[in-house]
Formats: sequence, C-alpha cells, structure tokens
Amino acid sequence: MSQTAQTRPVVRLRPKAEARAIRHGFPWVYADELVLDRRTQAMRPGTLAVLEDPERRPMGLVTVNPASKIIARMLDRDAGAAIDARWFEARLSQALALRARLYEQPFYRLVHAEADGLPGVVIDRFGEAAVIQPNAAWAEAHLDLLVDALVAVTGVTTVIKNGTGRARGLEGLPEETLVLRGALDAPVPVPMNGATYMADLLGGQKTGLFFDQRDNHAFAARLAGGGRVLDVFSHVGGFGLAALAAGAQSALAVDGSSAALDLAEAGARAMGMADRFGVRESDAFEALEALTEEGARFELVVCDPPAFAPHKKALDAGLRAYERMAKLAAPLVAQGGFLMLCSCSHAADLQQFRAACTRGIGKGGRRGQLIYTGFAGPDHPMLPQLAESGYLKALAFRLD
Repeated sequence: MSQTAQTRPVVRLRPKAEARAIRHGFPWVYADELVLDRRTQAMRPGTLAVLEDPERRPMGLVTVNPASKIIARMLDRDAGAAIDARWFEARLSQALALRARLYEQPFYRLVHAEADGLPGVVIDRFGEAAVIQPNAAWAEAHLDLLVDALVAVTGVTTVIKNGTGRARGLEGLPEETLVLRGALDAPVPVPMNGATYMADLLGGQKTGLFFDQRDNHAFAARLAGGGRVLDVFSHVGGFGLAALAAGAQSALAVDGSSAALDLAEAGARAMGMADRFGVRESDAFEALEALTEEGARFELVVCDPPAFAPHKKALDAGLRAYERMAKLAAPLVAQGGFLMLCSCSHAADLQQFRAACTRGIGKGGRRGQLIYTGFAGPDHPMLPQLAESGYLKALAFRLD
C-alpha cells in the first residue's frame, strides 16, 4: 500500500455489514453498516478515507460524509489512489470515449455518477458548454480539479455549476447555480432526433434538458405517423417536437411551467413548425380532464411526469398517481392509437409501474397491448450492482 493510503484516515465496516456486496461492486456504504466512533463522526463531509472490512483488510478508497445516510461512497478500488488532475482526466476520458462512439454530435450526458466512476456527479454536455451537478460533498470539495479536467479533456469553453436539487440537500450542501467558466446569455439549441430543443442551462429544470429520453422520443415519434400528438408534462417539448420532426400532423404540449413552454415554442419556431405546435399551461391532471370534456382525441398521448415516487416512503402515493395518470390519459387516445407512460421514480420498479399503468388504463375504460418497454439511453449507463441507476421506464400501449 502506498504512503498516501497509509496516512489517510480509516473507516471500518461493522461485522454484519455486506462486505461481499461491496467487493463485488456495490458502491455505497450506509450509516448503519459503518463503525461510527467519534473520530468517524467528526470527519468533514467529503473526507477521503480507506475503507476496511471487519477483518481490517483494505477494500478501497472512499469518500465519507457523516451527515448523509450514504455515509461512504467508493471512489477507487485502489486505497492508495491519488485523487488528482490525472485521476479526474482518466475518468472523464473513459466517459467521453463511450459517448463519442454513441453520438456524432456533442450533446449527451457525459458523466452518469456512479456508473461512470464519479459518485454523485452528473455532467451534461451541450456542444461547447457543459453543466455539472456536484451532488456529493466530495465532488463539491474537488470541484476546481473536476472543472479543470473537464475543460482539458473535452475542450468545452463554458462550464455551469447547477447546485440544486434534493440530492444536494441530503448531502448537506447549499443550493446555487454559477457560471464557472466562460459566459452564457441565451438558451442553447440542441439537435436531437431531427428536432431542435432550446435548453436553458442556467434557469431550466435539472441541467436544462433530459437527454435520458432520447431513445424513447425516437420510438414515440415512429408511432405518431401523420396523427395528432398530446405531450403531457412536456417540459421543453421533448416528445411533441420529436413527433413533429417525424411527420406528425400536430402536437399539443401541456406543462405547468410557462418558461418551459416558451422554450418549447422557440424550438418549434427553430424547426419551422410553429403552425403545427400548440401549448397549454396547466396542471397536467386538470388538463387531461378538461381535454376529455372537450371531446379531444389524439393518435398518440404521452405522459412524462416528474418522479411521483422519489423515495420508498412515497411509493404507495406515487403508484396511485401513476394509475390516475393512466386512467385520465387513456380516454384521450383515438381507437387504435397509442399511449406512452413514463416514470423516473427509482423507488417504483418496472413491475410496479407497469401494474399501476395497466390498472389505470382499465379504469379508464380501455384495453391495450404493451408494445414497447424503454429505458434511459446508453449515455445514462446503469451500474448493474446499483438498482437506483436504472431509474427511467417508458411503456407504450396500443389501445383498442
């Protein structure tokens, strides 16, 4: 073991902790699995430490945050690894190589947290700009090194820090959005699936655009044909604009955010399709009920809500919400048309989500064939040992 590892603090698993799971690739240690003596509890959030098993054998280098339920995250299986510029550049180069193989244009998720070896870190790339979400204390502490490596590896000229969201709160980190490098004064146009999306990197949701739905957008667009499309919880027009690019007759976007709908309309104008694109600012459930009363029908209806079940305690309420969504959306689908329902709730697994949707469709007076099950795109790789990294699910039904 190197001198660096010998001088680092040590944290140790309790005798009954799942050491085998960690050795086999599980990246987290929960607070009840670690020996919490006063020295460990006094560690500064983001401290680098050597993790030992109950027999005092080194397991790797972890970052410790006593204030978090995930008290330790595995950074490197080499307990003596130096977390320096070269380490960050190696991780980012590996992530970039995958995305460069997948996509011709530099618009994608570059780093997907644990699955790319940077726990708690999300980086989305928008051409010459990148947005970093440092959602873990260690990443906040090493942010300068991370930004330097990002610029060196990718050549981006603008770097935004998006320090918002529930994950940072769980780590005890403040919320803030900053321009760390370069400048940005307007939304960034993003080409994807033949459509153009306008991403607000400073004021939009998350990093400004949801790259994870790219492949599901493409599949839904195939179903649109020359028909009418309803895109509920549309954000900046994700499914609706993709459908227009694929030849849909019209698309109506429903969202509760006027800012998001303004960006969706800007995307439609950039595509030269503003005359076929409409928006409705409304609560989604209220809009579904109102459209039914109006007698509206669509060949394709898509509902892509925020996480109704962001954690286990919210699971039952979240599944009821997914069921209600399906119940209200199903009557709006024309006979022989299609309904796509999405969930980004990692607490609701695929089977639970599918069952809730199926119940809702039945309660909406319809029956359907399940023709497609989709997940996040390959720029959002799943760490097989970490179920939470496979959060996104999309189901497409053909209704009678």
